[in-house]
Amino acid sequence: MRITDLLKEDGIVLQTKMQDKPSTIDFLVDLHNKVGNLSDKALYKQGILDREEMSTTAIGEGIAIPHAKNAGVKKAGLVAMTVPDGVDYDSMDGEPSNLFFMIAAPEKGSDVHLEVLSRLSTLLMDADFRNDLLSASTKQEFLKLIDQKELEKFGEEESSTNVESSSGKNTESSKEGYRILAVTACPTGIAHTYMAAEALEQKGKEMGIPLKAETNGSGGAKNILTTEEIANADGIIIAADKNVEMARFDGKPVLQVKVADGIHKPAELIQKIADGKAPIYHYHGTASESSSEESESIGRQIYKHLMNGVSHMLPFVIGGGILIALAFLLDDYSIDPGNFGKNTPLAAWFKCIGEFAFNFMLPILAGYIAMSIADRPGLLVGFVGGYIASIGATFADPAGAHTIPAGFLGALVAGFLGGYLILGLEKLCDKLPKVLEGIKPVLIYPVVGLLMIGVLMCAVDPFVSMLNTALTNGLQSMGGSSKILLGCVLGGMMSVDMGGPVNKAAYLFGTASLASNGFDIMAAVMVGGMVPPIAIALATTFFKNRFTENERKSGVVNYIMGLCFISEGAIPFAASDPLRVIPSCVIGSAVAGGISMVMGCTLRAPHGGLFVLPVIGNPLGYVLALVVGSLVGMLLLALLKKRISN
Repeated sequence: MRITDLLKEDGIVLQTKMQDKPSTIDFLVDLHNKVGNLSDKALYKQGILDREEMSTTAIGEGIAIPHAKNAGVKKAGLVAMTVPDGVDYDSMDGEPSNLFFMIAAPEKGSDVHLEVLSRLSTLLMDADFRNDLLSASTKQEFLKLIDQKELEKFGEEESSTNVESSSGKNTESSKEGYRILAVTACPTGIAHTYMAAEALEQKGKEMGIPLKAETNGSGGAKNILTTEEIANADGIIIAADKNVEMARFDGKPVLQVKVADGIHKPAELIQKIADGKAPIYHYHGTASESSSEESESIGRQIYKHLMNGVSHMLPFVIGGGILIALAFLLDDYSIDPGNFGKNTPLAAWFKCIGEFAFNFMLPILAGYIAMSIADRPGLLVGFVGGYIASIGATFADPAGAHTIPAGFLGALVAGFLGGYLILGLEKLCDKLPKVLEGIKPVLIYPVVGLLMIGVLMCAVDPFVSMLNTALTNGLQSMGGSSKILLGCVLGGMMSVDMGGPVNKAAYLFGTASLASNGFDIMAAVMVGGMVPPIAIALATTFFKNRFTENERKSGVVNYIMGLCFISEGAIPFAASDPLRVIPSCVIGSAVAGGISMVMGCTLRAPHGGLFVLPVIGNPLGYVLALVVGSLVGMLLLALLKKRISN
């Protein structure tokens, strides 16, 4: 496959003008749609916007390569445009962009086209070639220039088959060995990955320093570094915006920088390795070893660690929640209202399997947050810390039999605490004799880390219990003329931490009230807990531009979870954007709880959602409370969250 197999004449526009970045994106997306490359124009455009949100695809030197790989693409394709006067596309060098190639890659199927796109990215690093393209007056000339350059760079044979980085064909360098190695990777692995590799290899050739670059693209790793090459190299450059396999570089001088630095600062990076100025890398926690001069902000680092935990937790929430919902659907409430969900064997089976998945949810969240911070040594510490938070263990009650669990907020604390504990432990261990290097990851980190997280988390839970006791006592003091306010407070509490200590305090108060005929209290509690997932589901449906593609997909499941009174469906959204999601849900739930009290709704079951509608007093009023509260939460969420396109 050749580049011109993906780029056709009707997908090229020359010597045009553009006003700004949004109009440029719209124009190129429309061009893809006109050519017939797209099956869902809106979905593909959202993919482009999501990629721009990560970092601009205008890499400088007038080049911009916006790209997306998602289900909105019907077939792989390219469109191109030249803008002689340039357009402000938020370029990395601050200059206007005048040469555009927009890439459309299908989500599934063969990745042969990715090799072709990598070649295009490589060719565009040649300034003379770019100038020739900008000067082209006809589409035929534009395509001919690309064809000729591809043949010149890769040859006839390589242009018709899968190719690797040009350094893989450098026979002279291979015989002499590579002094410097590199690994390049960007979030989508389509363009910047290959451009950084080409820039580093070409600059190495100019400086007389043989360099080989491994590319971690969408089609998998190419031009892979061998064990022998790594052992003999003077140092390694990691130009990547995502995680790459680092264990193989233990003990070697390593520079870790953004992929953009690989494109724009190749000479500087190579010279640092050549001068012996790169720090020695140790594979037991990558977070503290980064040597990027433009390191990420603390907020960005925390966000990345948090997202690592949330993304791994999400399947447990969705899978477990749907099975629990099926249990309520298949069960018979009249057999035993207090055991609703497990009254029949089939329902009990579904509910047990769903609960098993839910039991892993918080440990997974904490474990992968800690792993993101401290690599594999952090997984054990975070996982156990999350489990301690989920059962509410204390020094006096290690099994957590008589305490209220810390919930997902406790798991967040455990994840970050565990990760940074391991990093601190690694720094302390750096002072140990080198003869003990081998026992650190297999003995010191697991044992000492486990003891430390156990002590810290058991110390946290008593304070959570005190908080819940204070909340429960405060709720009990409300009643009578304050019942509407009580409904608002209880409903809002159900959304504060979605299954955490505040949520549990309100829920326990509601279930305890059943013994004293406080059925109206239980109704307000349950409707408050149903609002967060439904409000989020509505927002992802009607305000799609506030959410990523993955969030929109998982948002649909929240309809089911909300109707089943499974508040945990909102946790991934609350964890990823707490300052906007939690206040919106709290207010929506408070409104729902207050309306439930005003309408005199009652509930005799402690769980079940709308599946227990037949036993709800004033069911129409209850549905009204749920609808109004969910709409309020949705609208607030839409107002608070920023549009992703911005």
